[in-house]
Amino acid sequence: MPTPPTTEETPRKRDKTHYLYLAVIVAVALGILVGFLFPGFAKGLKPLGDGFVNLIKMMITPIIFCTIVIGVGSVAKAAKVGKVGLMALFYFIIMSTFALAIGLVVGNILHPGTGLHLSPADVKSVQKSAGGAEGPVDFLLGIIPKTLVSAFTEGEVLQTLLVALLIGFALQKLGPKGAPILRGIEHIQRLVFRVLAMIMWAAPIGAFGAIAAVVGATGWAALKSLAVIMIGFYATCLVFVFVVLGIVLWLGARVFIWNLLRYLGREFLLILSTSSSESALPRLIAKMEHVGVSKSVVGITVPTGYSFNLDGTAIYLTMATLFIAAAQDEPLSIGSQIGLLAFMIIASKGAAGVSGSGIATLASGLQSHRPELVNGVGFILGIDRFMSEARALTNFAGNAVATVLIGNWTKEFDREKAERVFSGQEPFDEATMLDEHSHAAGTDDMDDTVKEPARS
Repeated sequence: MPTPPTTEETPRKRDKTHYLYLAVIVAVALGILVGFLFPGFAKGLKPLGDGFVNLIKMMITPIIFCTIVIGVGSVAKAAKVGKVGLMALFYFIIMSTFALAIGLVVGNILHPGTGLHLSPADVKSVQKSAGGAEGPVDFLLGIIPKTLVSAFTEGEVLQTLLVALLIGFALQKLGPKGAPILRGIEHIQRLVFRVLAMIMWAAPIGAFGAIAAVVGATGWAALKSLAVIMIGFYATCLVFVFVVLGIVLWLGARVFIWNLLRYLGREFLLILSTSSSESALPRLIAKMEHVGVSKSVVGITVPTGYSFNLDGTAIYLTMATLFIAAAQDEPLSIGSQIGLLAFMIIASKGAAGVSGSGIATLASGLQSHRPELVNGVGFILGIDRFMSEARALTNFAGNAVATVLIGNWTKEFDREKAERVFSGQEPFDEATMLDEHSHAAGTDDMDDTVKEPARS
């Protein structure tokens, strides 16, 4: 009996957003056309793209806060949260190192930049970006917000993560007295995702402005001279996602990479049009919960991954560094490559969701270890926007795979539900972006928190 109503509701919910993402595709095509035909006018459309991304960023902090508090506050044992976090960090380190190695291998095979003699014009702006780099101590201290509220007002993901974890653990300690607070945060989460669903209808406008501006600013000139590194970078990212991540996902969770990527197709389209994986962060949280990963795993893995699991950025940093060194006739030895790029991976925290942050990270690393190479960063600025898309897509795919893997390893992944979702039997609710039954489950888990001491 439940089957017929589900079948009737699915087309109505799908049709509205189906037209929305068709509009995004059309907007991207129009943006490319306007960029080539009217480059001067197209450059002035950049605020449209920036405005849409800012609207999405506005929702990230409340979504992360609600997701983590509900996930952690509903878990019976605090040690379980620590286990998920340690497992996630260990996995992120392994995969980032692997991405580094792949980028180094491909860069040493292609030798991008060999034979070029660079005379970049944007050196001053690049050096200014590099000069503002912070060290490891500043980074660690920066995780602690100045006040409890400033974590929300400043939009810092790691600060929000820290505050949400503290409040989640506090709700665990409150026991039954914390249940009303938890239910109140669940209602706030419903409201926040509803607002996000409304904002998504502005996606075609944002996509049109973002694509038109970058095509109008660069055209084909920059692409011709730098085609080797661009093609090599995109090919490396594709191999990493479909081969490396595909094998890891199948061995670790028995899930086909294509099924997961197809399920996240609309998010990839959103990232491609905005060149920022941050624009799809809220939807990734909602979809990972819908596909069967528990709230606690999603709430910890996804926000942490956006700061530490930067597979695409790692590949970019290695290949771009080899390109700049070779183009200035100062190739790096293997030892220098490993030392410099290991530092860059540490310095690249928090860069996953910010469009264009990769270029600042690259400049910062070179300024710290090989300042004579910083001048060459100006030459790569012309295509950084296009490479930023590949970085964002790879980072996003890596975080989706990591969430499923860690959910499976901690036995917090519902494989049967995932199969139903992948086959289309349980479509994602684009209107609420939430599974209503999950709230009931969260309340039950909170009850388990109260009952747990009695059982032990």
